Amino acid sequence: MKRYFQLAFLLVCLASCGGDRETTQPTVEDITESVYASGVVKSRNQYQVYPVVSGIIEEILVTEGDTVQQGEVLVRIGNEAARLSTENARLAAEYARVSANAEKLAELEENIELARSRMRNDSLLLVRQRNLWENQIGTRVELEQRELAYKNSATAYRSARLRYNDLKKQLDFAARQSQKNLQISQSQSSDFTVRSETNGKVYSMLREKGELVSPQVPIAVLGDAEEFILELQVDEYDIARVKPGQQVLLNLDSYRGQVFEGRITKINPAMNERTRSFTVEAEFVTMPDALYPNLTTEANIVIQAKKDALTIPRDYLVDGTYVLKSKDERVPVKTGLKDYQKVEIVEGLSREDVIVKP
Repeated sequence: MKRYFQLAFLLVCLASCGGDRETTQPTVEDITESVYASGVVKSRNQYQVYPVVSGIIEEILVTEGDTVQQGEVLVRIGNEAARLSTENARLAAEYARVSANAEKLAELEENIELARSRMRNDSLLLVRQRNLWENQIGTRVELEQRELAYKNSATAYRSARLRYNDLKKQLDFAARQSQKNLQISQSQSSDFTVRSETNGKVYSMLREKGELVSPQVPIAVLGDAEEFILELQVDEYDIARVKPGQQVLLNLDSYRGQVFEGRITKINPAMNERTRSFTVEAEFVTMPDALYPNLTTEANIVIQAKKDALTIPRDYLVDGTYVLKSKDERVPVKTGLKDYQKVEIVEGLSREDVIVKP
């Protein structure tokens, strides 16, 4: 019998202990509502360098860490066929130059001058024969012969001029066409020389000399040498609350325990359908001593902040609308700002109230 009493007493104790529930009272403190985002540090104007053509890397003229200027050569891609094509186009352009065909034009100019002289001579003879005919000297046949000779020489003169003009047009066209072909060939040849698109720094070389490259594969990463930005990923659920100009509090794995300040500068309008997130750009307000591209960061984008707010722990709020003063007493409340640990109570509680954890 004694053992039964001991067991009953133990069960009562356990029941009474299990009935105790955690309680708390509202506190007055500052609260900040924010949106979480993860991201990386990037150099301003950071971009991947892609070749325009396929080929074998013949020469790499820069190394990682080098500072480069816009237009500076980074890599040369070998292509013997392109070089020979350019050389052929250059030879064709030189051959087709009008100045290179001056002898042909000079020959036709001489023919024009000779035809002009014959026409003038035949014209004078025709005039003389007509004067003789008017004075009843000579025959009709002689006059007709002079007229025919003049017509033939005039036709020959016009033909000589037409041949000259046609040849000049052909030479001009051939010269312009060959020059265009040379420009096209040189442009295609220049595609085998990869240049920097901006002033900046070489952060990474992704290919080595002798490797085959193509337009689908990057060969280097370049960006600004001094300025850095933040590229953050914000969930579609939160994006409507994010605006340019909002403050960002940043934690970097490379600077554990330190918090840096940033500012939202740009919201890319297209959502990434795979991750269901938006890319948001921010710039540093306070910067670490040294930064490198692709450092990871966690950020809190400050939506609102309030001082001296009446707050309770978030896990004391039930369904976002009420709290418990006892097991059965529900008290409706109106909430304000929320962070990850606490929530502001705008109406329904005072500092003296004691609430029960659900």
